[in-house]
Amino acid sequence: MGLFNRRTQENTAAAATLEVDPALAALTGDYAIDPAHSSIGFTVRHAMVTNVRGSFADHEGTLHLDGSDPARSTASIDVKIASVDTGIADRDGHLRSGDFFDAEAFPLMTFRSTEAAFLGGDTYRITGDLTIKDVTRPLSIDLEFNGSATDPYGNQRVGFEGSADILRSDWGLTWNAALETGGVVVSDKVKLTFDISAIKQA
Repeated sequence: MGLFNRRTQENTAAAATLEVDPALAALTGDYAIDPAHSSIGFTVRHAMVTNVRGSFADHEGTLHLDGSDPARSTASIDVKIASVDTGIADRDGHLRSGDFFDAEAFPLMTFRSTEAAFLGGDTYRITGDLTIKDVTRPLSIDLEFNGSATDPYGNQRVGFEGSADILRSDWGLTWNAALETGGVVVSDKVKLTFDISAIKQA
């Protein structure tokens, strides 16, 4: 079951004539991301030999799903930089500092979607604007739609998980230190991960 139609010049007319899937149309509405059952994280190579994983505990966001015209679906996410957590207090403090995110001056990381594309099966690509500090650049996130369900409290939920690779230097996160054996302490490449559960609003 798809949430987003692939929209190209070649298939737009054909897509317009497709019959709407009733199960898909039933998902139409506004959703709020449930932070208690969602995670936004990252993985980055440290000292060239191992990976450091972290997450942002404080985030909120909304989705608008349009089952009748899935290309009109949207996503918006705000992440509080000060909530970064890698399990090491000193490292988290360094990430919040001016060497990296400068959380005091730039408290939020944001994502605003601009388009969506169907890749086949339950896989989709959401493209939008990612803002970190004072830099905004396009980002595409490949997502898997995990389905929908009604939880024990009567909430209708939808779920997605996915990831995207970025170069942190593209957003001005350039701090590093050289290793005596060659290479650097922190890789430029960062993998962002998303595991999202969202609740349909009344």
